[in-house]
Amino acid sequence: MTAFARVQETCDAGTLTWEIRSVNHRYLEPGLKLPEDFKSLEPEIRKLLARYLKRGKIDIGLRYKMNDASLGEIRLNEDIVHRLRQVEQNILNIVHEGSKLSVADILGWPGVIASPENELSPLISIALESLEKALQQLVETRETEGSALAKMIGSRCTQISDIVKQLRKHRPQMLASMREKWETSLNEKLKQWSEGVDTGRLEQELVILAQKLDVDEELDRIDTHITEVKKVLKRKEAVGRRLDFLM
Repeated sequence: MTAFARVQETCDAGTLTWEIRSVNHRYLEPGLKLPEDFKSLEPEIRKLLARYLKRGKIDIGLRYKMNDASLGEIRLNEDIVHRLRQVEQNILNIVHEGSKLSVADILGWPGVIASPENELSPLISIALESLEKALQQLVETRETEGSALAKMIGSRCTQISDIVKQLRKHRPQMLASMREKWETSLNEKLKQWSEGVDTGRLEQELVILAQKLDVDEELDRIDTHITEVKKVLKRKEAVGRRLDFLM
């Protein structure tokens, strides 16, 4: 099911914002986009995701902003900066061309700016709680859409059942009418033939042709599928794969 959820949580240390998007997919395929300081949460995020969802392509994004009053001292990891410059120089010695790293490039490198761990702790502690709220919101949206789709599918099944009933009702007349047309057409052609025709064999061929055009077995199969679809739509668990097979 397609759905979207957004949850924002604020504490003294800063603000967390989760955004989750889901689209139809045969399997559960999560895609995570997390800030560097929150990448350690990925295993727990995947566990939560598997608890709430069974199928779908899920894009999960987290943004956070530290409060200005909570930033404290910003620490530069000089060791990483020196290593980046050394790697840059090694590359330039090999390729002899290319632009140098800018200050913005260096500042954007993971770990160059050391975040105050004591200030991140409260944000990390509420991250999973707010994610669970977002997942609950997403599931509610998916269930709303699923309920609407179930009603639509059920309505279509009822319409198909009505058509099948009408076909069954008129099937004998339809076969008789078709047989009459065949006989009329054949009789007209027989008048043009000079040699005699085996009427017994002709009758047998007409019966065989009528049997081939009898759709009673196909109508039975449609009834069986419709009954199963309606039964599946009443289940509480995920039924997408079963519906894919039936439809």
